[in-house]
Amino acid sequence: MVISDMEGVAGITKWEQCNGGEPLYEEGRKLYTEEINAAVRGAKGAGADEVLVMDCHGAGKGWTFNSLVPDLLDPACEWVVQNEWTEYTEFLEQGCDAALFVAMHAKAGTPDGVLSHTVSGKDYRGLWFNGTSVGETGINAALCGTWGCPVVLVTGDEAACREASALLGAELETVAVKQGLGRFSARQVPPTRARAMIEEGARNALAKRDRVTPYDPGKPCAIEVEFSTPELVDRYRHRPSVEVVSPLRIVSRADDWWSAWRQFYF
Repeated sequence: MVISDMEGVAGITKWEQCNGGEPLYEEGRKLYTEEINAAVRGAKGAGADEVLVMDCHGAGKGWTFNSLVPDLLDPACEWVVQNEWTEYTEFLEQGCDAALFVAMHAKAGTPDGVLSHTVSGKDYRGLWFNGTSVGETGINAALCGTWGCPVVLVTGDEAACREASALLGAELETVAVKQGLGRFSARQVPPTRARAMIEEGARNALAKRDRVTPYDPGKPCAIEVEFSTPELVDRYRHRPSVEVVSPLRIVSRADDWWSAWRQFYF
């Protein structure tokens, strides 16, 4: 399963390249699709008999989770357009051997993370699973781990790769296609070379997939969120099993991560 975001693509440093309807977005979509294609080629080259792509980038409007350019997508895969993030789980439930994360970005507050944020570019200040600070890589990894699927590859900027390795372990394969110089600047690998690196990384990652452990934040699980403004907390005040612990923080507690996530996020 290829799970992709957009901010970690080589050549992308500005929101205007990631937001649906902006003039620069169309170029960003093409760069994005070709990096996904590289991962698909690598997976097929490693012997994968089925590859499913799921776009997890919230571009806005009708492009949310739908930023791929279908005509450019490698015909060796299929792809899912979901309505809500983390909504689609069927492929994982059926039994998926490995997940490849393409074009990921670092969590909110990472100084050298290109377009760094968590879930929302303005609403979330922090996210913790059982006390461990995580970003969107952690969310997607926990989703995969719920059904025993290991994450074997993460690509993006150096900050995203560093964050992923710290969370998921030394056996994780990472491919850094740019070095953040700030939130909106980077030293980057040219797209054609970045794609070759991603393809090779996918092949290498799948070759050692049995050495990677699926991510489990722990049981029971407490998910803590710090929001940027108090009104964002108000919607959770009367939800069962969700506790408002301060004017900016909530905690969702359950027997496992998936239950804790569903009761506050959906």
